[in-house]
Amino acid sequence: MAESVVEGEGGEATRRDFIHIAAGAAAVGAGAMVVWPLINQMNPAADTLALASIEFDMTKVQEGQQVVIKWQGKPVFVRYRSPAEMQTLAAQPNEGSPPESDAARTKEGHHQYLVVLGNCTHLGCVPTFGTGEFGGWFCPCHGSHYDASGRIRKGPAPRNLDVPTYEFVSDTRIKIG
Repeated sequence: MAESVVEGEGGEATRRDFIHIAAGAAAVGAGAMVVWPLINQMNPAADTLALASIEFDMTKVQEGQQVVIKWQGKPVFVRYRSPAEMQTLAAQPNEGSPPESDAARTKEGHHQYLVVLGNCTHLGCVPTFGTGEFGGWFCPCHGSHYDASGRIRKGPAPRNLDVPTYEFVSDTRIKIG
C-alpha cells in the first residue's frame, strides 16, 4: 500500500494544508457575514440622526393658530395662544396628571407659545385641536380631552401631553431636542 505523505520534502505544504487554510478562511468569512448585521443594527438610524434636534421659526405661527412639525418621527404641536385662551387657562384649576400650572409647561417670557408632543398619552393617537370640551385637544380614538395647555381633563389618558426639551435660541426661533 502506498503511504500518504503529510508533508512534502523539505517541510513544504501539501494539498491537505491548503484545504485546511481555505476552509478556515471560508469559516471566518461566513462568521463575519453572520455577525455584521447584528453589529450594524446597533447603529442609530440615519433618519433619526438627522432629526436629533431641529429649529423652527415661530413667525410662521399666527396668533390663535397651531402648526404641526415632525421631530424624530413624531408630531409636535406648536401653538400660539391668544390672550383670551391664556385668560381662560389662568381661570381653570391646576389639574391634570401630574398637576402642572400652565406657566410650568411653557418657557419664561414666552407663555403665549405652547410646544407639546402631538401623541395622546393613552395609546399614541394624534388628537385634534378645538374639538374637546376644555378648549384644547380631543383624541377621537378613545375619548381623552386635553385643555389648551395640554393637560388631561377627561378620559383614559394617564398623563398630560408631553413637553419636549426645547429652548428659544432667539425671540423668534426655537430648537427642539
